[in-house]
Amino acid sequence: MRYSLRQIGVFVAVARHESVSRAAAELSLSQSATSMALAEFERQYDTQLFDRFGKTLRLNELGQTLLPQAIELIERAVAIESMLEGRAGYGKLTIGATLTIGNYLATLIVADFLKRHPESTLHLTVHNTMTITEQLARHELDLGLIEGSCHHPELVVEPWVEDELVVFAAPGHALASKRSATLAELAEESWIVRETGSGTRETLDRALRHHHWPLKVRLELEHTEAIKRAVEFGLGIGCISRLALREAFRRGSLVAIETPELDLRRHFHFVWHRRKFQTAGMREFVGLCRAMTAGIARSDQIEWSFIP
Repeated sequence: MRYSLRQIGVFVAVARHESVSRAAAELSLSQSATSMALAEFERQYDTQLFDRFGKTLRLNELGQTLLPQAIELIERAVAIESMLEGRAGYGKLTIGATLTIGNYLATLIVADFLKRHPESTLHLTVHNTMTITEQLARHELDLGLIEGSCHHPELVVEPWVEDELVVFAAPGHALASKRSATLAELAEESWIVRETGSGTRETLDRALRHHHWPLKVRLELEHTEAIKRAVEFGLGIGCISRLALREAFRRGSLVAIETPELDLRRHFHFVWHRRKFQTAGMREFVGLCRAMTAGIARSDQIEWSFIP
């Protein structure tokens, strides 16, 4: 083989950052050494892997085809090196989770994973569904845990556990004493909702789309806790996962409003790039996720002593 692992590593870093200087910083190399390694790699095969736009480099069609195989090669090389050096653990794992999963489940699974495998390292990033799927498509994440739908042709989606949204209000709200509401009543209310691009907003919009009436959106917020506070302050009603509201319902600071006419069910999903090498660490993490939800019908039924 005419290429080296160093050249492959440089190619992957430049592809991720679309910049030689940022790739050099990640690899602890000089900018000139990084540039030379990439140029030599392309010259050896008399080809180009990037389109150049000033200082920005973007993968061309050949580069996009090569990238997942190059990432797999680097990951396999790291695994071999760890084995030969007698190191335990699964190396570094990068997980992306959407907000409901990230705030209420993923951090607990991460803690369990690191307790079981202290030699490993794990990075968890939390964003909405749209952002997580974009990061997976760019090979920036090993695995995604999402609550929205994903139809990206390069991503594999597997169901994890069912989840359900619920409409809720402050205890003093007019609907709180009724504990249920018709569509006509909901149409008159002011709503505090998640932003477009989130899985929660997608599920709510999909449920309402069949009934052809728009929400009276008073406020859009990116975090479930902020929505809960706004509803507690009487600014309107909200709709988020029952999982996120479990403790508030127990305390009585918020009240569930059942909506028999709306289907607010959805699934949490595992997502990864279809050309991504499935590492042992990824399989272990998914196994811990499935163990957490074994035998339950819905996410808010998870019985783990330190989940609120």
